[in-house]
Order: sequence, then structure tokens, then C-alpha cells
Amino acid sequence: MVSNTLTPSLPCPSAADESPASPDTTLHPISPRLHNADLAPSQVEGRRWGAYSLFALWTNDVHNIANYTFAIGLFAMGMSAGQILAAMALGATLVYLLMNLSGYMGQRTGVPFPVISRLSFGIRGAQLPALIRAVIAIAWFGIQTYLASVVLHVLLAAVAPDLTRYDHGSLLGLSGLGWACFLAVWLAQLAILAYGMEMVRKFEGCAGPVILITMLALAVWMVSRVDGRIAWSTGAAPTGLAAWNSVFSAAALWLSIYGTLLLNFCDFTRSAPSERSIRRGNFWGLPINILVFAGISAVLAGAQFSIDGRVITSPADIVAAIPDKLFLVLGCLALLIVTLAVNLMANFVAPAFVLTNLAPRYLTFHRAGLISATLAVLILPWKIYGNPVVIVYFLSGLGALLGPLYGIIMADYWLIRKTRVHVPDLYTEASAGTYFYTRGVNPRALIALAPSATLAIVIALAPGLEALAPYSWFLGAAVSGGLYWLISDRRRLHVHDAGEHLAVASGRH
Repeated sequence: MVSNTLTPSLPCPSAADESPASPDTTLHPISPRLHNADLAPSQVEGRRWGAYSLFALWTNDVHNIANYTFAIGLFAMGMSAGQILAAMALGATLVYLLMNLSGYMGQRTGVPFPVISRLSFGIRGAQLPALIRAVIAIAWFGIQTYLASVVLHVLLAAVAPDLTRYDHGSLLGLSGLGWACFLAVWLAQLAILAYGMEMVRKFEGCAGPVILITMLALAVWMVSRVDGRIAWSTGAAPTGLAAWNSVFSAAALWLSIYGTLLLNFCDFTRSAPSERSIRRGNFWGLPINILVFAGISAVLAGAQFSIDGRVITSPADIVAAIPDKLFLVLGCLALLIVTLAVNLMANFVAPAFVLTNLAPRYLTFHRAGLISATLAVLILPWKIYGNPVVIVYFLSGLGALLGPLYGIIMADYWLIRKTRVHVPDLYTEASAGTYFYTRGVNPRALIALAPSATLAIVIALAPGLEALAPYSWFLGAAVSGGLYWLISDRRRLHVHDAGEHLAVASGRH
């Protein structure tokens, strides 16, 4: 294990791209309230999140049950297969480009999301965007764990029907079998995370091909059931301006789905060996993978519609109807694996780093992860999932904040600082530190956040604005980024950040 002492002599992986060093390279004392081994920048040596690891990560994320429910929902709303493919292609391109910007930032600095937020919000103000991301992730970690337990429930009922006798009664909303399935899935995730981010990488790498092969096989099986006669729409698909509006709205919603990972993708790319590996992994994992996903979605929905005129809600409906018990079990296992993989990467890593960031002297990644997983149980996620008011007004309202946060952070790093970062100052409470601002908070970031966040929430939730609702993330990001750029003191930032982009030899990553 490398010492967690900050050592500014180690060059950053992208130091060659930085401007020449200025005399302002003063090193301030590192604060234990801002730094520990898990929050420290990753070392260049030993970074293992290469192109395949990122591709596998995206394969799991793209082919999850919630995304299939979204794509099949477009089919149910009347969009044709061609329109769904066009929407997914446009959305995938946007996600790819924006995810690269976020990923490069993590690879160059080597720091996780709570620390990267200190650039624009200040060493203490960064707690705000980090906590918003964490609350959303903890809620969805519980919900996804519950959905995975439902798949396990179907699997156990098929393999051992006698277990259904424990499916009666209720304790806090779950039966005895329901609790057993939920806790089993919950403990399985904790077992994987007990070995840290390296085990997460390995699990994602194994799970990716499993779900991709399974969904392709499921699509081929459905095509064989209808002898290739697939309905490519439920009826009269929208045409003209209505068709384009459907395509753009669906693409914008797809971008919003990735609003969480757009913020904290640096949690993974901080361990990427190069920007090229990020581009390659993202290219095959996002636009190419999403087009395959869109094709599979259209085939599954269209084939089922050809059979009985029914529009399914998710691939789980098809898997549950497989007549052969062996293939039913294999299908359930694949859905279970991908749900766990998505949950770990999208909803566990972020809050673990955020809680660590709250108390670095006392919390490690593992301890913080256990706390966030426990909170995910205590909120009784099955009740949240079954309450549309909570989903729409609480989680969707918080989700609307993700665009404005992304806009501020990206504008700060790419447009204002032009990628120049004095990494050691991210870990100091010295008032002369670059990111101390005003008592550790950057008021300009808050000024930019307030109106853009209000706008995004109103657009997302207000009655009568349904036509604009799909664009709430994009509009929030554009307004916040533009406003932050206008009011930032760029002269002061250039003076402080013109020093050499210093990396830190520290941590276990």
C-alpha cells in the first residue's frame, strides 16, 4: 500500500497537455477532513479500468430491466421501430460525447466525484452536489435491490414451488419469502463490495457478456416463435412533425436517464489508463451497444405484439413465460446478474465515496458503503417503488437537479479553467488554497445553481409543461453552465490555476 502522504512531484498523466508552470506552486497543508486513501488521486501505475472494463460496465447498464421498460414503453406509445432506433442513436451520441468530457476529467485528475466537485463548488460547498447524487443513488440502490429480489422470487418459485407457502403474510410490506429474497440479494452485493473497486470491475467484466448473449438469444427465440413476422409498430406511428418531436423527446429522456452517471463517471475513469481507453470503451459500450439494445427492444416488443396483440412491460415478462424450466432459470439468472451489476456501478459507488467524503478520518469506502446499503433497507424501497407520488415528485425532482450540477462542473473545468487543476489544493483547508473561495464555498456556483435548478424542476414537474419536460436535464445544464461562465471571475481562476497540473502519489487504487 502506498503512503497517503501527498507527493506533488509525480506528474499527472496528462501533464504534457498543460500550460507551463507558473511561480504559484505553493503547497498548503493537507487536511484530514478532506483526505484519506480512498479519496486521494489514483496512481498512474496499476490503473485497470481499460476499454473492455468500461465496455462491460456500459453493457450492464444499457441492458438493464429499467432501460428495456423505457424502450418498450416507446413502442407502446406508438413509435415505430425505426423511430425508436433514431431516438436511441441520437440519445446515444449525446451521452457518448458528454460522458467522454466527464470521463477525461476523472482520468486526468485521478479523483472521485466528491473531490472533483470541489473545483467549482469549493472544498466545503462540494458537499451539496455530492449529497444530491448520494440521496438519489441510495434510493435507487434500494429499489434496484428490490427489483432484483423479485427476479430471484420468480426463479425460486420455478425451481422449488413449495417455497411459495412462505409467500403469505406481510412484515413491513414483504412476505417471508420476499424478505428472504431481498436480504439474499442485498448480502450478495455487500459480499462483492467487501473486496473493493477491483472486485466491482471484475464482476462487471463477467456480467457484461452474460446479459448481452442472453438478450440476443431471447430476441432470436422470439423471432422464431413468430416465424420472422414481427410487428414494427402497434398501429399508426406518428408522422411529420409529430414523429420528429417523438424522436427528439425520447432522445432527451435517454440523456436524462444517464444524468446520474454523467456526474460521477469520474469515479471509474480515475482508474482508466488513458483517454484513448475511455473513448474506445465508451464508443463500443454506448452508441454501438445502445443501437443493439434498441434493436432487441423492438424485436421483443414487436414479436410479442404479433403473438397476442399485447405489449409487454419488460423482458422479465417474456422470461417468466418461457415453457422450458432450464431456460427460464438461465434467463432469470441473467436478469438477476445484470440488475446487481447495474446497482453496484450506478447506485453504490457514488454514495460510498460521498459518505467517505463527509468524514474521511472515520469512514473508508467499505464503511461508507455499508452505511449507504443499510440506509437503502431502512427506507423500505418497495414502498417507494409502489408510490408514484414519491417517484415523480421526490426522485424526479432531485433528478432534475443533476443537469444544472453537470453544467456548472463541466463549464468550470473545460471552459473556465481549461483543464488546469492544482490537485493538492483540493485537499487543503488553507484560506490561500485555490478552491477555498469564501469559507470553503464558491458563491458564484450557488448563484448559478439556484435559478437553473428552479427552472429544471419547474419544467420537469409543473402541469402544462409536459412538452418541455423531456428537455429539463438539457435546459438545466445549458442555463447553469452559461450563467456560471458569465459570472465567474476568470482572471482570478487563471492566476491560481496556471500552475503545473500536479498529481498526487497516494491511495490504494
